[in-house]
Amino acid sequence: MIALDSINRVRVVTDVLTAWANGIREHEPERVASHFTENALFQGVAPTHSIGRPGVIAYYDRQPVGLSLAFRILEHRQLSDSTLISYIDVDFTRPDGVVIPVHLTAVLEYVDGSWLISHYHVSQVV
Repeated sequence: MIALDSINRVRVVTDVLTAWANGIREHEPERVASHFTENALFQGVAPTHSIGRPGVIAYYDRQPVGLSLAFRILEHRQLSDSTLISYIDVDFTRPDGVVIPVHLTAVLEYVDGSWLISHYHVSQVV
């Protein structure tokens, strides 16, 4: 891996988040988790965090069918040849129309030819 310019960093983050979002929209928790590293640190809008894909699967399995989202990348940096960090606004929309806005910090790692989320932390906007 080599240094990515701004356009390519945004492309990488957008591709990973779009795949993640599609798995959520289709309520496929295993597919969502496939976009995370095996040992990902995950903190959703819940009181506890988890480590690894099983925690991601359990979290998204508890979400309502019909949950959708829109995201906007606010900041992005390349920390190393194989690591990106991004700061994103995400609006999760529940099936009843209630919107839950969050700030998301995501660290992506280049692992075995794919960019995967290794750290995911949201804070709810109040």
